[in-house]
Amino acid sequence: METVQRIPGTLADAWRFFSDAGNLARITPPKMGFQVLSPLPERVYAGLIITYKVRPLFGVAINWVTEITHVDEPRLFVDEQRFGPYRFWHHQHHFAPVDGGVEMTDIVHYALPPGGGLARSLIVAPRLREIFDYRRQVLERTFGTLP
Repeated sequence: METVQRIPGTLADAWRFFSDAGNLARITPPKMGFQVLSPLPERVYAGLIITYKVRPLFGVAINWVTEITHVDEPRLFVDEQRFGPYRFWHHQHHFAPVDGGVEMTDIVHYALPPGGGLARSLIVAPRLREIFDYRRQVLERTFGTLP
C-alpha cells in the first residue's frame, strides 16, 4: 500500500510532527482506541521501541509493539512490528520538499498470519485505507492543503 499527500509548510515542520509518536493517536481514527503505552523521547531514533494498545477490529484490544529501525532526519523513518496483529509490518515514512510544502509518502508492506488472505481483502486492506483517509483529513485540518 502506498499513499502520497502534500501539505504546506517546511520539511522541518513535517518532520517534527510525524517523528513525534505522541501524534499517532491524533491521526488515528478514535474508534480504534489507540493509546501509546511506553514513554516517548522528544525525537525518534533507530532502535526506539514503542508499545501501543489498539482496537483494530470489533473493539477487541490488542498490544502492538513497533521498533523504529531506520532514521534519516528529516527525510525518512521506518517502523517495523515486533509484536502484534501482523505476521509482518514494515512502514516507510518519506518526506520531500516540493514547491510550497512537503510531499509525504507512506509505503506499507504487511502480511497476515497464515490463512489471512480473505481477511486481507475483506477487512484489513479496507481498514488500512480508512485509517489513511482519516489521517489525510486530520492533516488537512492541521496543516491545510497544497494544490
